[in-house]
Amino acid sequence: MVPNEGQQYMGIIQLLLHFGWIWVGLLAADDDGGENFLKSLEPLLSQNGICLAFTERIPNQAKWDTVGDINNLLSSIYQIFKDRKVNTFILYGGSLTMISLNNMLFLGNTGYMGNISLSKVWILTTQVDFMLIGTQRYLNFDLLHGAIAFTIHSNELQLFKKYLSNIKPYQENQNNFLKEFWEQAFDCLFPNLDGSMQVDDMCTGEEKLENLPGAIFEMHMTGPSYSVYNAVYAIAYALKAMASSNSMNGKRVQFQDLQPWQLHPFLQSISFNNSAGETVSFNDKKEIEAGFDIVNMVTFPNRSFLRVKVGRVDSSAPTGKQFIIHDDMIVWQRTFNQGPPLSVCNDYCQPGSQKKKKEGEKFCCYNCVPCPEGKISSQKDMLDCVKCGEDQYPSKDQSGCIYKVITFLSFEEPLGISLALLAISFCLITGLVLRTFVKHRDTPIVKANNQDITYTLLVSLLLCFLCSLLFLGEPSKLTCLLRQSAFGIIFTVAVSCVLAKTITVVVAFMATKPGSSMKKWVGKGLANSILLSCSLVQAAICVEWLGTSPPFPYLDTQSLNREIIAECNEGSDIMFYLVLGYLGLLSLISLTVAFPARKLPDSFNEAKFITFSMLIFCSVWLSFVPTYLSTKGKYLVAVEIFSILASSAGLLACIFSPKCYIIVLRPELNKREQLIRRKN
Repeated sequence: MVPNEGQQYMGIIQLLLHFGWIWVGLLAADDDGGENFLKSLEPLLSQNGICLAFTERIPNQAKWDTVGDINNLLSSIYQIFKDRKVNTFILYGGSLTMISLNNMLFLGNTGYMGNISLSKVWILTTQVDFMLIGTQRYLNFDLLHGAIAFTIHSNELQLFKKYLSNIKPYQENQNNFLKEFWEQAFDCLFPNLDGSMQVDDMCTGEEKLENLPGAIFEMHMTGPSYSVYNAVYAIAYALKAMASSNSMNGKRVQFQDLQPWQLHPFLQSISFNNSAGETVSFNDKKEIEAGFDIVNMVTFPNRSFLRVKVGRVDSSAPTGKQFIIHDDMIVWQRTFNQGPPLSVCNDYCQPGSQKKKKEGEKFCCYNCVPCPEGKISSQKDMLDCVKCGEDQYPSKDQSGCIYKVITFLSFEEPLGISLALLAISFCLITGLVLRTFVKHRDTPIVKANNQDITYTLLVSLLLCFLCSLLFLGEPSKLTCLLRQSAFGIIFTVAVSCVLAKTITVVVAFMATKPGSSMKKWVGKGLANSILLSCSLVQAAICVEWLGTSPPFPYLDTQSLNREIIAECNEGSDIMFYLVLGYLGLLSLISLTVAFPARKLPDSFNEAKFITFSMLIFCSVWLSFVPTYLSTKGKYLVAVEIFSILASSAGLLACIFSPKCYIIVLRPELNKREQLIRRKN
């Protein structure tokens, strides 16, 4: 009625991993049991990333044949304890193994081992723990202070302590075993039946078992005793089940002729609750569902010790509770400052670095190298550094990820405020110019070159300055849709007005020649047709753009290392450059037409001013394209806003400042007689 030993192996693995002990030593008895233990545990250690610093077989003292053998053993023990990196030893064996190890340590400590510290964390298997009682007189128990042992699971039974307290060696029906135990436990002797033997330490029979040290006798239920108790009850329940089964079949059980195999089917199916309240049953593999307790050994100067239950291993428990350990209950070796020691081949790789295997050494031994650029490690001993998420970037020491800041050209920052104030200022200036022209709409200089086109140009320039404000602030679905399309259409209207004005000047001059057929084109119809047709083409392009691949808000996490750019994705780069290309085509046509017309003999000739405005316009947007392609983030938006403001201001200044000068400062020149005189 003991649990599968495989649970103990997995418990050892979980314990080592829990405390990070990956560089451990293994000591096992030099017999078949020790050999099987090594074959079972070593592969499990390797599979779970735990390395063996050494494996030492401990022979019984009977096999210490020569002085040379003893010296070899002592030398091995010396090397084991000399290595300060190995602070965790796993021990498997019986009582003779413990005594042999104790004697080797005694001989070594009195010989050339000198003052080497023997403080280690000992992990004791169930076999070792079972043999501790009865060997306390032969062992140095200080060595095991703070040891962690695996014991067969037990629980306190009702009335068990009371039963032990009432046991007397003179009770009737007691066999000689109890008297022999009494003499060994209390180190006394009972007198002979005739009373002839008298010694100083006579057993009275009134001694109390609870007064014995725990190393000699434990008053609580031990694992082996608990297993025997459950086994007896299991047999009883199996016999009862067999008797009931045969009774139903009309048969009578002959218990004196019962064979063990006949009981197996009933034994495997039993399930009952013992007096401790625990369910006793077998699993599908016909193994008892019990598990192991994890106990902490606390030793005392009087060579006694105390087992303190600090955890449990139970494979049948729910996931997450199959291994339980209470760190705060564990008492450690005094030299460990009441904390678990390190037991690793080398120091942990700190966050910001990763492991790099040392050639020719076990995988637990490695170098620590910094993480490659752009990667981080946030935990100790990471095998590989990892990249941060798209919205994060590595910290300076590469030990963690920092969230990138979302950036855009806002109204609150100095650059955004400056551009917004500049745009509003130009809007006010344009509005003032428009008001001036409306106020003086009956003067010759305003009437010249198609008054309606002039008003349309001023309104479109006003809207151009205003549309630049759409590029400020965090992009939204609406602003992304309006930005480029509004800019493209409004700017096209402005450039179309300039082109219409230029062609009007050229046609008007050509119509003055005798017999010219251009006279039929003179008038508002030509200018309005040019304005409408050119604007409709750009509007069609923008409608197609918005209908097929419209711009949308987008977070660019790749362009900048520490910032996320909140921008408008143009949806289709082809359509975006098609809008710009069409604008460029109109401006080049205007420049081509205006340049030769700048010297025409007309007092109202705007061609020379249009030439300058188109030169500024083309220069600005030719500079914009390479700058746009090489700039990222909010500065790209700032470049586009500046280009809109600069080109619009160029048109406003070159075309309207000369006229405003005459209207406001030189009104005497704004008369038909003066203009005719200047023309002649």
